[in-house]
Amino acid sequence: MTAITQTTDPRMARLAALGAATVYEANGQRDAIDPAIKPLDPTSRIAGRAVTVALEPADNWFIHVALLEAGEGDILVVDAKGYTQAGPWGDVLTLAAQERGLAGLVIDGAVRDSQEIIASGFPVFTRGVCIRKTSKVQRGKVNVPVTIGGVAVEPGDILVGDADGLVRVAAADIDTALTSSEHRELKEEQMRSRIREGATTLDLLGLTRP
Repeated sequence: MTAITQTTDPRMARLAALGAATVYEANGQRDAIDPAIKPLDPTSRIAGRAVTVALEPADNWFIHVALLEAGEGDILVVDAKGYTQAGPWGDVLTLAAQERGLAGLVIDGAVRDSQEIIASGFPVFTRGVCIRKTSKVQRGKVNVPVTIGGVAVEPGDILVGDADGLVRVAAADIDTALTSSEHRELKEEQMRSRIREGATTLDLLGLTRP
C-alpha cells in the first residue's frame, strides 16, 4: 500500500506532490532535516502542519497526550532527542493517529512494529527502529519549539517529506514556498523537454566544457 498524506488543505497536497527536494531548492535551500531521519516506506509522501512534542528519552506518555491536540492533516513532530535505543511509537499509536486523520509522524528517535506501520499505509519518518519498550512516567511538552534533525520546528510550521528527505517551511512562508516550487517544477519540465529535443545540460545551465 502506498503511503500518502491525508489533508483537507489543497496546498499541502500540492507540496507533497511537488516533493521535498523541489520545495527545498525553491524555498531558499534552507531547513533540510538530517537525512538520517528516513521514511519507513520509501513511497511515503507527506506535507502538513506540525504538532510538536518534546519527550524525555525512552518515555512516550506525552505522545498520547499530543494525539489529542492533533487533527486531520497534521503531522506529529516528536523530539525524542535522537534516542534510538527504545521505540516510543508502534502499531497501536499508528492506528490511533489514523483514526484522528493525521498525515504522518516525524520522530527524531525510534519506532517499533515497523512492518505493521508500513502495511497500515501511515507515513512515518524516523531516525531508527528499536524493539525496546518505553516508560510512561516522564512529563513532556506539547506544541513547543523543538529541534528535529538539527532544524528548529515551531508548532504550525509545515513539513514536506518523501524518499529524498524532509524540509521545514515556516508557517508564514507556505504560499511563497508553493509558488516558488511551482515555478521551479515548470522550469525543470521545460529543461526536460529541451533535452528530449537534443539540448545538453551544459547548454541549458550555461556551462562550458573543461
